[in-house]
This record gives sequence, C-alpha cells and structure tokens, in this order.
Amino acid sequence: MEIRNIAIIAHVDHGKTTLTDALMRQTGAVAEGVSMDSNDLELERGITIYAKNAAIFYPSETSERPVTKINIVDTPGHADFGSEVERVLRSIDSVLLVVDAQEGPMPQTRFVLKKSLELGLKPIVVINKIDKQAANPALCEEHVLELFLELGASNEQANFPVVYAIGRDGVAKLKLEDEAKDLTPILETILKYVAPASKASSDVPLMLQPFNLGYDNYMGRLAVGRVYEGTVLPGRNVFVKKPNGETRTGKITKIFTFKGLQRVDAEKAEAGDIVLIAGLPDIDIGETITTNENATPLPAIAVDEPTIKLNFLVNNSPFGGRDGKFVTSRQIRERLELELEVNVGLRVDFSSQDSFAVSGRGELHIAILLENMRREGYELQVSQPQVIIREENGVKLEPFEEVIVDTPTEYQGAVIERLSMRGFIIKNINAHGEVIRLFFEGPTRGLLGYRNQFVIDTKGEGILSSRFFGFKPYAGEIRKRVVGSMISMVSGKALGFSLWNLQERGILYIGPATEVYEGMVIGNTAKGEEMSVNPTKGKQLTNIRAAGSDEAINLVPPYKLTIERGLEIMSEDEYLEITPKNVRLRKQYLTELSRAKIRRKE
Repeated sequence: MEIRNIAIIAHVDHGKTTLTDALMRQTGAVAEGVSMDSNDLELERGITIYAKNAAIFYPSETSERPVTKINIVDTPGHADFGSEVERVLRSIDSVLLVVDAQEGPMPQTRFVLKKSLELGLKPIVVINKIDKQAANPALCEEHVLELFLELGASNEQANFPVVYAIGRDGVAKLKLEDEAKDLTPILETILKYVAPASKASSDVPLMLQPFNLGYDNYMGRLAVGRVYEGTVLPGRNVFVKKPNGETRTGKITKIFTFKGLQRVDAEKAEAGDIVLIAGLPDIDIGETITTNENATPLPAIAVDEPTIKLNFLVNNSPFGGRDGKFVTSRQIRERLELELEVNVGLRVDFSSQDSFAVSGRGELHIAILLENMRREGYELQVSQPQVIIREENGVKLEPFEEVIVDTPTEYQGAVIERLSMRGFIIKNINAHGEVIRLFFEGPTRGLLGYRNQFVIDTKGEGILSSRFFGFKPYAGEIRKRVVGSMISMVSGKALGFSLWNLQERGILYIGPATEVYEGMVIGNTAKGEEMSVNPTKGKQLTNIRAAGSDEAINLVPPYKLTIERGLEIMSEDEYLEITPKNVRLRKQYLTELSRAKIRRKE
C-alpha cells in the first residue's frame, strides 16, 4: 500500500482541525461528531494545542483503484506552540497550507510557510472559509503568492496547486465556479502532488526518528516518529543515537500505527510510515533509532528556545490548602517532571527547594499548563512572567515579536499610541476597506499584559496576532502598568455596600459575598496608586431616616480573574494564587507593615 505523509498548517483559527475532521468523516475514519481536538481545553478554546496524528485511507476499500494510506498531522496554529510545528515538518513530505479567504496570510502563516519552504517542501494551498461575507478568494490567492515570493520560494514551490474549501461544510472545489459536493478535490490533489513515501528495501538497517512524545501510565514514555529506512519490529534490540553520535542501547516493546484517530497494534511497520513506539524510557525528539551501531545519525531536529520565565511556588496564602488535593512542593515537582516527558518547549529549574523556575514559549503556553494542573487538583501560586534576557559578546539581548493588528480605522490611533509606548515600531500599514492592518516589531516585554488593554482599545473588534522571530538588543525601559492595586486590609466576606463605594475608584475583581484576606488584591485603581481598602465594611444603621439612606446599590459586574488575565495584569510584587476552584491575586507580602519595610529596604 502506498503511503503519503502530510501536515496541515495554518494561522490560528483558519480552519485546520475542522478540515481534518471533515476529511476523516468523508473517508469513514471517524464517526460523526468526533474531532481531532479531544482535549477539554482545546474544545473550550477552539484552538489546537498539541500536534496529533491521524491516518485515512483513500479511495475506500470498495473502490477498484488501489488504496493509499494518508498520514495526516494536525499542527497548532498559535505562536506559543510553534516548536510543535517545526518538528512535524521535518517528518512529512508535503503540507496543506490553509488560509482564511477573508483574513489572508497572517503572522503564523508566514512562520509555518517559511519553515516549509526552507525544508524544500512543496505546499498545497487550501483557501478556506470562502463562504464568509467578506471573503475574497482571488485577492487571498494573490497575497499568498506574494508571500511565497517574499520568502524566497523556488519556481516549483511558487507554482502551487490551489483548492477552495468550506471546511465546516465538508466541501471543496478546484475552480470557484465549480459546484462543490465533498472534499474529493483535496484528496485527489494530495494523490496527484504529494510523492509517495520512499519504500526502501526491508533488509536494510532500521532508521527511525521521533518528532513527538507521548506518555502512557503503563508503557511510560512513547515516541511518535517516521520510519525512514528498514522495518521496525516489536521485541527488537536497537541503538539510540544522539545527534552528536553518542550511542546507547534499548529495546522496542510495542509498535502502533494509526487508523483514523485510533492507534492500532502492529506486528511491523515499514519505511515511509509514521509509528508510535514504546519501550525506550529516555527517548528524546530528534534522536535516531537504528539497528546499525555504526549508522550516521539523522540530522537533528531543533526545538525552539523559551522566551519567558516565572516561578511556581507552594500556595502559602491564608486560604492555602482549602481546595486542592496536591499542595506540597514534592507533588508540584513530580507533576512538572511528568510534564517535561511530553512538553518539549518547557524548561524547569529544580535547583531551589522553595520554588521552581519554569520557562516557556509565551503566556498561553504557561497558562495551558497551569489550567491543566488546576483541573487535576493542584494548588500553587506563580510570580509575574518575565522575559528571558541573555548576553552575547557583551550585548544584552531580549526576545522580539512581529505583531499584526486588524482593527476598524477609528481605533488605529489608540493601538499605535499604546504599542509605541511599549517599545514597538510600526513597519507597515495596509487598508482593507473599513479595516486597517498594522504591522509592528518590538520586544516581547512590551506585549506582556497588553492583550486585555487591546480588547478595550478596539471595543472588542480588533484582532491581534504575534509571533516570536528572534533575540535582538535590549530595547531599554518600558512603562506598561498604568493602574495600581486595590488591596484588602482585612479578612472576611466582601459586602455589596462597600464594593459599591469602591467601584468608583477602579475595576473590581470580586463580587459581594466573596471571601477575602488581608493582602489580597480585589481590584485596580484608575489613578495608578496602591490603595488599601476595607471591602467588608457594612452600612451604618441608625434609627434616624435621611433622604439618601435608602439609595439603591448598583454594582458593576466584576472583572473575573482567569489564569491568563491574572498573568497579564499582575505586578512584580504580586503572586497569582491558583486553586481548583479559584484564581486570586495577592501581594507577596500580605500586611501593610511588611510591604512598607520592603519598600524602605529597596
């Protein structure tokens, strides 16, 4: 059976997963309603977080034509999970580049396409969501071609086939005027333009390279990899080679191949296939698994460096231990060690007894980890995220981002002003009717904590996309925080009367009847100063009636804290307290006296 290996790549929310799901449904690989995004967080947020494998068979086995196995890897579109995309691209033969017909190429489109072209892949372009009201497939195709040429595509790469699709409806067509029935045009285009995976002789030594990791409670660490040469068999002793040539031995205990989303026990797998193997507890991404001790290792797979870091600590607040099942530093350490088994973009420094320094690819990368831990019953607190600064040849370097903003014209001034204050330089401006597209470059530091402000500045109508593109010289001081903290000076239950008076000073994070403790941050102050308040203060009752005494209390709904919001709005001297039931913001030093002492020392 011939094998084709493809990856589906795109900017976040351009419809990769929806298209993959529709392809699997059409070929009978999955039942109606089954999705590649099976993780709870992926379903809630509507984004792909983890790269996943599936396999479909086309045409169906009832057809007279020979059946081809198409291995599909669905990749994340968010920049924080870009390292997943890079690894996948090394192990496949072509990519489906999915582009939204209305939005056109976006920052992550540029990033994933650049990587694909550098590896010599010849992409198939799928212009998706052509049914959108403002969709312009012809203009979108033009912009995609411009991007190919700008990124240095060869003539062969720039002469890409195009398919127009509505992934949600499971239909596609080769020409805009054609009638669309199903996704057969995409499947036929894959068979026509993607070369079959190489089939080497089965008696040559095995060469297999993992590009993703998994974990199973019974089998331990699992590796997903491509068989480049030879045959992989269970029970076989192998040599595992690092890219530098260092060799160790191991034994493959089990092999799985893919059918739809299911992993299927296999007796063997041959060159060209993508497999899941068990039995090598210390296997890592990019290592070479071979049966020839003298084989040259396959080229290394680079994993992106982290750009931000923060500390994970045991929750020592007055409410610590109330909600969580796992609250000790030993339990948090074990959970982080388990995360390192599969999350290769993460780094953890375990050298300190009191806290663990965790480095990741961005705020979303860290927030997803914290949300998963919280749902599993962990309780902890984290410090404010800071960018990773490094030094090369005596020059201080920091991570920089490319930012693209789509906003209605009337809000562009506020966006430009706000990002300029945060160290960003505007590079280009394009107008698309009522919407204007702004291109910026600037330090990652300037973007931390900006996304919520952006939603306010554009009245929720703007779209902000960013991607990390490298380390550049340090951009100097940036003033970001324009609000102060409203801190509870007492412990108890917040009362509506008190909050009614306090809401005039800023935005509240809590509602009435919320339990608070001394040092807990209950809101922000618009003027920027820190303010200690008493949210438990009730109305003084007397037996004398006055004109204003029965005034109705009108409370504005509180700005509810989530993990991502908390990471964005917290200041340097605060911790974000995360429990299975609550997310709270607090000062590192809870009493006014202890904070005053620290200020004097500084």
